[in-house]
Amino acid sequence: MKMEVVDGTFLNTILLLFTTIIISKLILSFILPKSNKNLPPLVPAYPLFGGLHRFMKGPILMLNDVYPKLGSVFTLKLFHKNITFLIGPEVSSHFFKAQETDMSQQEVYQFNVPTFGPGVVFDVDYSIRQEQFRFFTEALRVNKLKSYVDQMVVEAHDYFSKWGASGEVDLKYELEHLIILTASRCLLGHEVRDKLFGDVSALFHDLDNGMLPISVLFPYLPIPAHRRRDNARKKLAEIFANIITSRKNTGKSEDDMLQCFIDSKYKDGRPTTETEVTGLLIAALFAGQHTSSITSTWTGAYLLSNKQYLSAVVDEQKKLIEKHGDRVDHDVLAEMDVLYRCIKEALRLHPPLIMLLRSSHSDFSVKTREGKEYDIPKGHIVATSPAFANRLGHIFKDPNRYDPDRFAVGREEDKVAGAFSYISFGGGRHGCLGEPFAYLQIKAIWTHLLRNFELELVSPFPEIDWNAMVVGVKGKVMVRYKRRELSVNQ
Repeated sequence: MKMEVVDGTFLNTILLLFTTIIISKLILSFILPKSNKNLPPLVPAYPLFGGLHRFMKGPILMLNDVYPKLGSVFTLKLFHKNITFLIGPEVSSHFFKAQETDMSQQEVYQFNVPTFGPGVVFDVDYSIRQEQFRFFTEALRVNKLKSYVDQMVVEAHDYFSKWGASGEVDLKYELEHLIILTASRCLLGHEVRDKLFGDVSALFHDLDNGMLPISVLFPYLPIPAHRRRDNARKKLAEIFANIITSRKNTGKSEDDMLQCFIDSKYKDGRPTTETEVTGLLIAALFAGQHTSSITSTWTGAYLLSNKQYLSAVVDEQKKLIEKHGDRVDHDVLAEMDVLYRCIKEALRLHPPLIMLLRSSHSDFSVKTREGKEYDIPKGHIVATSPAFANRLGHIFKDPNRYDPDRFAVGREEDKVAGAFSYISFGGGRHGCLGEPFAYLQIKAIWTHLLRNFELELVSPFPEIDWNAMVVGVKGKVMVRYKRRELSVNQ
């Protein structure tokens, strides 16, 4: 009987709460003055919870349903938040070009702070973050990239030398492992690559698995995955502190991103701390590891499923061998226009980051290509989707078809509709700093494969893994290989 009374009281409290919310909204709708703003249309949703059920099924499914009905600008309510989507280059210019004071990343990406650590990226104000981005830029200058390419080529040679004369492999698995080895050598330093790779790789695995969908809303929730994440972050900090101290004590200077961060100084002359260096390295690895392994896998799946383009990239390699011999360096990779377009098209169809977010700190207006104008109030979360925008039919001809030639001179579909037509790497003020590094890494890997193996896709063409935080390839990508050395006479 006592339990029934408690349950009844609880139920009455819930009913009273819902009734109060509904009555309050009705009263406010009569009391508050009507806004003169032309707000975007709302995605149909339930009261209180808003469009949570639709959003959790997958943003792309929602966009496929909503875009044809509401157009390129619309707002989705999630609890007390308003997420306004801007789809397409005609309406997304402000998203990419606005000052940080008007359109900020910091609030929406706070869930990265436990992983990257204190004092870096989204845990600091914009002025400090800009200086830290300068450190990234300096670490990725052309002279640095040239030395990184040499290391990439060595890693690819060493890794694939372990393959036999013929066999079958899971290409996704192989490329994931090669990418982390390459990243360790170029970014984290030889101490990690040569001596601590197993330990550091396992710790990064725990960090990676600590980034869950629930982490976006509750990054400090005391769950096992978060505890493992925090423990791994602590151990990584200890490892890099020892490496940094050793380098400083011995006076050794290495050719890697770790050294660049150690040597970096803020405008006031202050050097980076061990904590900052560790956080920046983790951010760099997170930004590049998944995107490069996913894109290199999609590139391979499409090439091996489209003989026309496979023949084209092989012919390009033959011409480069005839011109440069066996030399593969930064300048040779830069000449690979056909392979570049094939990678770019795989990225268009499958950008690993399917949503980009900002927090609006000021009102702004947009005009659609149909001429409709909408006012976006400050306080809205503003979103765009590379995965959806990259397949808009009025920009890309037959948008769901793999067609690298759409980027060739004379067509250049990614430029026809103006800036921000192609946003796989973002754009504007917050474009991806690691884009050149990623292309060079993927080119180096596929150059080695194309020159040393005949490859055949034996499993079905892979599906998309929509359940991952960084959207990638679902399941295995089985490839049959046969070793052979490419020559200009073949």
